[in-house]
Amino acid sequence: MSRTAFLSLALALAASAAGAQGTPDPDRAAQLVRMVRQDCGSCHGMRLTGGLGPALTRESLAGKPPEYLAAVITHGIPGTPMPPWSAMLQGSEALWIAEQLTNGFPEENRRSAP
Repeated sequence: MSRTAFLSLALALAASAAGAQGTPDPDRAAQLVRMVRQDCGSCHGMRLTGGLGPALTRESLAGKPPEYLAAVITHGIPGTPMPPWSAMLQGSEALWIAEQLTNGFPEENRRSAP
């Protein structure tokens, strides 16, 4: 399957999977922010400004629809180091992450120990 055909299919699948979209509850949102900062940051840079993978800043993602980004998050990109995250994320969560990235990803809210 060509890369273009795969991304088109992935975009369609992500759009349908995101039908139950919404904002995750605050605890899950915090988990997702931490996951992006830690796991995605290991390739895309801890500040998401690029590394092994491209930058995930608001500026670098300008013009890329969140549905496309959610498809990439969910299904990865074959032939590249970008893995699929479908085993760890629901479609609505991937879309939420994509929307956060396009708006400028939030900093991790670290709780201090009592």
